[in-house]
Amino acid sequence: MERRLVLVRHGQSEWNLKNLFTGWKDPDLTEKGVEEAKQAGRLLKADGLTFDVAFTSKLTRAKRTNQLILSELGQRTLPVVEDEALNERDYGELTGLNKDDARKTWGEQKVLMWRRSYDVPPPGGESLKDTVARSLPYFVREILPEVLRGKTVLVTAHGNSLRALIMTLERLTPDALLQRELFTGAPIIYDLNADSTVERIKDLAAAAVKAAS
Repeated sequence: MERRLVLVRHGQSEWNLKNLFTGWKDPDLTEKGVEEAKQAGRLLKADGLTFDVAFTSKLTRAKRTNQLILSELGQRTLPVVEDEALNERDYGELTGLNKDDARKTWGEQKVLMWRRSYDVPPPGGESLKDTVARSLPYFVREILPEVLRGKTVLVTAHGNSLRALIMTLERLTPDALLQRELFTGAPIIYDLNADSTVERIKDLAAAAVKAAS
């Protein structure tokens, strides 16, 4: 029985390009982001994957990435479940600010602490720990059971909400989780055992780069 989960961070958004804290705001993809999403679909297709169900956040950049991936796979009518539990971390008062401007306002060390600590939230926002507390129960309740039934499941979401899932899948400590980089439009495939432990991890984007070199 195949128990396959694929995680994809959305393609580059307009606010990623402008170096802004995005959080729950809803900018669309850039042209580069559209191409990243399409390339993710092409990589999945080349690997022979098709999906039984897809999950995404409520934010446009993740939903559109999901649509573009499924379009590349010829699966435009696949059932897609949207839930704000998979939304990006809420950056509170930092939302919409240029990251350089935020450093000028609050100082380099304080902004770095908000961005890179596990449990210290920015003013009015969520810490990574808060994001894990929001996203992980949804994963365990709604997504993981689909995978364990033998389905191939696509989750298209955001850097921090996906880190919440990866923390459990890869059994990472909070410190290790903070170091875990997730690139836009880069599919990661997890094959799970019946007890939900990970049997195999395959980073399709890294594999494609290695194959081309």
